[in-house]
Amino acid sequence: MANTADTQRLPSYRWTICALLFVATTINYVDRQVLGILAPTLQRELHWTEADYGDIVSWFSFAYAFGFLVAGRAIDWIGVRRGLAAAVVAWSVAAIGTAFARTSAGFSFARAMLGLSESAIFPGSIKTIAEWFPQKERALATGIFNAGTNMGAILTPLLVPWIALTWGWQWAFVATGALGLLWLLLWIPLYREPEAAGDPSVAAARVPWVSLFGYRQTWAFIVGKLMADPIWWFYLYWLPKFLDAKYGVKLAQVAAPIIVVYVIADVGSVGGGWISSALIKRGWSVNRARKTTMLAMALLIVPTALVSRAPSMWAAVIIVGVAAAAHQAWSANVYTLASDMFPKTAVGSVVGIGAFAGAMGGVVFQRATGRVLQANGSDYGPIFVVCGLAYVTAWVIIHLLAPGLEPARLPNQS
Repeated sequence: MANTADTQRLPSYRWTICALLFVATTINYVDRQVLGILAPTLQRELHWTEADYGDIVSWFSFAYAFGFLVAGRAIDWIGVRRGLAAAVVAWSVAAIGTAFARTSAGFSFARAMLGLSESAIFPGSIKTIAEWFPQKERALATGIFNAGTNMGAILTPLLVPWIALTWGWQWAFVATGALGLLWLLLWIPLYREPEAAGDPSVAAARVPWVSLFGYRQTWAFIVGKLMADPIWWFYLYWLPKFLDAKYGVKLAQVAAPIIVVYVIADVGSVGGGWISSALIKRGWSVNRARKTTMLAMALLIVPTALVSRAPSMWAAVIIVGVAAAAHQAWSANVYTLASDMFPKTAVGSVVGIGAFAGAMGGVVFQRATGRVLQANGSDYGPIFVVCGLAYVTAWVIIHLLAPGLEPARLPNQS
């Protein structure tokens, strides 16, 4: 157990850890979004078809998916300090390496390596939150570090067009890829394993990874990721292309609408985590607080089905921005479901399984998007209909699988 001095420092120190996770998530999303910002430019310069681009970005998701299976389990065994440090080194090298790609195959390989290494960020971060934070604060802490996804999406359109237009698109990959190596200068000296944090929890023996598929709680988490994550990938990789195709927004003008979308999304990320945490503090059950928040967010996303009919670019941007905010609020609560229903020794593995499902859904959705757009003359209408209805459907299935968010009863749990 930690001594008294350590215990007194825990509340402030755990928020320092949360801040480090926020920065790492920001860098993670900067590195993965560079290609999305440069996509219209690269598509014209390298003569990619819509299907080519869909295939390239799907390779990120494919490797990302399988990386989750390894990363979640590995982080449960070796801990987040070493696990996240190794992952950041690997994804920084992969991001920088993209600058040397010239063919579709080269970009696909580079994106696959980036996806494989970036997969550690969420299992590692969720496990860290489960270890350092009590249950009533986890959704808020998750929302804060998850807001780094939006911060990365805000910084990328500010940095990348300027770098690309000044020095060429290759330097955009090099400069952003180097950011992760700077983060290590903070993580390695500051992070230490928790000795007394979070909730007192029962001891639980490690369970075989495959056995986790036998629990309804695992499948509830899988559904929450499988049906929502592909929509987020669509915003990340296809929104600049949608704005270019429908409204003629080119590289030099893309920053403003993209930034507006992700500034709104940031509010949702922190706000969604805060809402359910506040409801729990007011005496609501964890089940009622999480489910109410998630249902409200799912309903806010429904109007996205009509975004392709928006009367102006800014109307479309606001609709997508609200949907992105609601997604982030949904995501903060879905991630927290893993630590609500499973002991800390299994959280990394469960998150890895669910994130694998979400990323594989992204593979299918991205490849399908490229082919649908190529076949129908870049009409995004059918794609946005799917985006609008996915979350309500997911909420219903989650509620059927885990009506009370009952904790999983793992073997040898005492």
